[in-house]
Amino acid sequence: MADKQLPQNEDERQITLVDENGNEELYEILFTFDSEDYGKSYVLLYPAGTPEDEDVDIQAFSYKANDKGDPAEGDLFPIESDAEWDMVEEVLNTFLADDDQE
Repeated sequence: MADKQLPQNEDERQITLVDENGNEELYEILFTFDSEDYGKSYVLLYPAGTPEDEDVDIQAFSYKANDKGDPAEGDLFPIESDAEWDMVEEVLNTFLADDDQE
């Protein structure tokens, strides 16, 4: 499970991830989705403050939300199977393609 800190304001769509060395980095929530095939919810994150025209590494986790369904206040879990990663990448590619068309 990835360590994270909860946002100070519930309206914020940010999550602070803490790596294995204790370094903190603030991420914005790109989007969330549910998979009926895997029975899980997923959140995709990108580094906060990244300019829109800059390429970024997107982080993806499955999550267990709080009672309100908020991923920023739930628990994040690594995605471990290749099939699950393939599904997440397909959803991301569809999201990015739809975003490019707008």
